[in-house]
Amino acid sequence: MGELKTRPTDRDVTEFLNGIEDEEKRRDCFALADLMQRITGDKPEMWGEGMIGFGRYTYRYASGQTGEWSKTGFAPRKQNITIYIMAYLENFPEIMQRLGKYKTGKSCIYIKHLVDIDTSVLEELVRQSLKNLMSAVENQE
Repeated sequence: MGELKTRPTDRDVTEFLNGIEDEEKRRDCFALADLMQRITGDKPEMWGEGMIGFGRYTYRYASGQTGEWSKTGFAPRKQNITIYIMAYLENFPEIMQRLGKYKTGKSCIYIKHLVDIDTSVLEELVRQSLKNLMSAVENQE
């Protein structure tokens, strides 16, 4: 298996966020950063060129190979903001029904604007996903 290209960097998160041209997206991203930092207790850090992660955990594949990833995070993209929920969204159907207007991938929520979702429900989702993730990490040891 190849080495991950997305790793923590020394790039300044505030500088990165201030560089977002779209004013609404910039405000949304600062609000997401505040929300995630408050919930995780971890300072934001840049992962790769455009992802902001909070906290770290070590995962282990069945092969024994390990890696490190952020516990949660987001990335401002051209078309949307991607929110990363590492404990898989399929585990939270009831919460997802209350979230608002979004699209999903396996562990990603894609939103156009933060106002399109209920941020108190997003907080609940992030808290529950962190709880599930850390429980899964403890059980793999």
